Amino acid sequence: MSKSTAIVTGAASRRGIGRATAHALAAAGWDVAILDLDEVAAKETAAEIASQHGVAAHGLACDVTDETSVEAAVAELERSAAPVGALVNNAGITSPVPFLEVSAAEWDRVFAVNVRGAFNITHRVTPGMVERGFGRVVFLSSVSAERGGGVFGGVAYSAAKAGQLGFAKALAREVGQYGITVNSVAPGLIDTDITGGALEGERKAKLIEGIPVGRNGRVEDVADLITFLCRPESGYITGVTYDVNGGSHMH
Repeated sequence: MSKSTAIVTGAASRRGIGRATAHALAAAGWDVAILDLDEVAAKETAAEIASQHGVAAHGLACDVTDETSVEAAVAELERSAAPVGALVNNAGITSPVPFLEVSAAEWDRVFAVNVRGAFNITHRVTPGMVERGFGRVVFLSSVSAERGGGVFGGVAYSAAKAGQLGFAKALAREVGQYGITVNSVAPGLIDTDITGGALEGERKAKLIEGIPVGRNGRVEDVADLITFLCRPESGYITGVTYDVNGGSHMH
């Protein structure tokens, strides 16, 4: 593979899936771009990846919900980085608010990041992939989208993450002819900053009881699969949702 850049959005969080994915992609030879609201953390993450894996790594401030911010970040990458070959739509927020209590503002906030944010960045980088005849797009959805919440996310989160699944499948149909694949990953219970505090003591034991492999997931479990989907050799896999949940939800 000639040098390509993989963008991972929302990848500066220290214990997040995005950061682990950026490391895994770099280990596989990709240059990496970390796009995150927290510019300082994005640059720190990029520096860590560059020193550990010997690839070019870029850390950029980006609010995926804001088209101007997305444009500025991607334009900067186009000037200073290898062409974008992969996009991991990892930036996301969860919301546990029950439906009967959810406000319109909260609903919009969850959709703004998970769905509109994914649209903004995907819409911006896909034309370049079409032009070059190669691209890999991966959406970070959730088991909540498939089983209807019941883990951490309420209705807004489950609806937004289900929206990503439909987005990915329809896009896969449109761009497959250009050498671009579009897939989704639906993690179950993964030990991250989002779930960390809730995964303690009795509640943790109860949740793990329902997982056939007998443990909660690690960020590397998800990162490894995303990296597999981004390989040039994975070009006949598209429009698929991969479950990474230890068998807690089968369908």
